[in-house]
Amino acid sequence: MTKLSLQKVSVAFGGLKALEDVTMSVPAGEIRGVIGPNGAGKTTLLNVVTGVNQPDTGDVQLDGASIRGLKTSQIAARGLGRTFQTSKMFKGMTVLENVMTGLHGFLKAEPWTAALNFKRVRDEERDAAAKSRAILDFVGMRQFEDYDASDLSFGQQRVIEIARALIGEPKVLLLDEPAVGLSAVRVDELDRLLRRIRDEKGVTIVMIEHVVQLVMGVCDRITVLNSGRVIAEGGAEDVARHPAVVEAYLGRAIGAAAAAGAGHA
Repeated sequence: MTKLSLQKVSVAFGGLKALEDVTMSVPAGEIRGVIGPNGAGKTTLLNVVTGVNQPDTGDVQLDGASIRGLKTSQIAARGLGRTFQTSKMFKGMTVLENVMTGLHGFLKAEPWTAALNFKRVRDEERDAAAKSRAILDFVGMRQFEDYDASDLSFGQQRVIEIARALIGEPKVLLLDEPAVGLSAVRVDELDRLLRRIRDEKGVTIVMIEHVVQLVMGVCDRITVLNSGRVIAEGGAEDVARHPAVVEAYLGRAIGAAAAAGAGHA
């Protein structure tokens, strides 16, 4: 069953075509990689899916229903979570509080009731904290719940951002370069976490990433963009050997190494 699809999506900013006739179907339970050189349109693709940018033409569907034209909050409520290239921790807030902010769009109590400390608000806060602790347990960060989130290492903040995106129980999780700046050890840990998110929580993942090691190792299929167009799509080994991908992105030496690695993944 297709969980997320883009159908002939085009987006232009002025005279620049950021995306042109992009079609992509992601089955439920898949980890899909999206790669390509800088300026290929990868982040624009995520922005279109989440409603930050609207397509000029084409459609975006989640679970077979169009989400084109919906607000970002409406799309999130339908089951879509996202992280960003740059970790956005709220300074002066603990790790637990940062994760809890991922639930703000799902809480039922109105803001004015919080000032009155209504029981409903207290109950929601207690439930949100419990849910956040469970997510921190899942990602292996529960021991840091009382730390100021801005004091954590860069790699730890990336994991907290994923936890915050998971707290709303998304059907589809969009990750924008989750491995950027991570050491090889941290990349391996992220690989294992992504597999657990898919296997244990049943979340479909779409990931933009430049770390070839992670993409080739964890992704079921890879979509390659260049100049706003899809130039290749397939399994890791096929994509790594695709002449257009090698020419536009991987380079011959890296492409050969990636293909060899994919063959042993």
